[in-house]
Amino acid sequence: MTIDLPKDWADRLGGGLADFYRDLHAHPELSFQEHRTAEKVWEALAPLGLEVTPGVGGTGVVAVLRNGPGPVVWLRADFDALPVQEQTGLPYASTARATNPDGKDVPVMHACGHDMHTTVLVGTLQLLTETKKHWSGTVVAVFQPAEEIGGGAAAMIADGILDRFPSPDVVLGQHVGPIPAGVIVYKSGVVMAAADSLKLQLFGHGGHGSQPESTVDPVVMAANVVQRLQTIVSREVSPFDPAVVTVGYLHAGTKDNIIPDDAELGINVRTFDETVRSKTLASITRIAQAEATASGAHKEPALTTTHSFPATVVDDTVMQQLAAVFRGHFGAEHVIENPQPVAASEDVSLFGTTAGVPTAFWFWGGYPQETYDESARTGRPVPTNHSPLFAPVLEPTLSTGVEALTIAALSRLNTKR
Repeated sequence: MTIDLPKDWADRLGGGLADFYRDLHAHPELSFQEHRTAEKVWEALAPLGLEVTPGVGGTGVVAVLRNGPGPVVWLRADFDALPVQEQTGLPYASTARATNPDGKDVPVMHACGHDMHTTVLVGTLQLLTETKKHWSGTVVAVFQPAEEIGGGAAAMIADGILDRFPSPDVVLGQHVGPIPAGVIVYKSGVVMAAADSLKLQLFGHGGHGSQPESTVDPVVMAANVVQRLQTIVSREVSPFDPAVVTVGYLHAGTKDNIIPDDAELGINVRTFDETVRSKTLASITRIAQAEATASGAHKEPALTTTHSFPATVVDDTVMQQLAAVFRGHFGAEHVIENPQPVAASEDVSLFGTTAGVPTAFWFWGGYPQETYDESARTGRPVPTNHSPLFAPVLEPTLSTGVEALTIAALSRLNTKR
């Protein structure tokens, strides 16, 4: 059984939440650098009287709301940003810059909506706190760092989050996206792809561009590897098993008449099945080694994993129950089941998988109808997550997100009239 939310909650809390969101959006921070963001979360939660623990998994924050006996529900939001130069033109657009892990100065933007996720979770805790007489149980709010590099959930688990805080009976999360505002989209089973980011180093033997016979050219080696990698999906993976292999960068050399000693490739793999994933990764290794041998390289290639996300798997029973709750609250026309998974990736399911409990995860919309009308008129696509133009409209995005996460939590707790 669920309960009705206070009808005036948005009038009372919405302005403060909107200000909180605009502040986060204007001050984004890269993965594992979210010190200011964590401090702002702490400040926002201080008046609620929760048990708040900072520094979990580096920069993560965990807040515990205890309200008598009952289930333990984990609510998760991520709060890191991306190295993107914002182009939204918003009055609160980010002008922030930071130093990335490679030591380079980069622009920073909340181009994936994690500022909205964090704001929504703060609002959800505010609502759950003021409705405590209507429910019992424990809510654990997980403000997670470093989702963008697939390291935040693992870092919090390694830091003992499952032992230091009440163990979950269910893990709930949501993601804002280029969907009409006020709409919720869900799927059970495999919802998002596994993703592996790899760095491949190929070693040749450099020399003068006029004397290629005295060299082993790593640029040619790299070019052949790029071409051959495309045959993994087209010739080694079944047409009924989706997979993507992308070479996102190829770095080699400094001057046109110098054959360099080495070349580096950045490779990204997306799969939905563990067998396909293992086969694809093994094929990348085989192709790199074979090309090095064919080129006469004197050193084996080096292949390292830089980031890795598991597939996001959503429990069917829990998700269908939540979908029914959403339909009852928002109306059936605003709740849509998506038959297809998406090739983007998330690390939220690590919490549920490690704890051995179900995970539910859904998407909600951030764009008004006018955005879609303009796209149809101009032919320009609606900006997606990670775009420098990604900018969810504040309302009804914020209120929809808060209400969805709150009623989802209440549906898993012990509720009473």
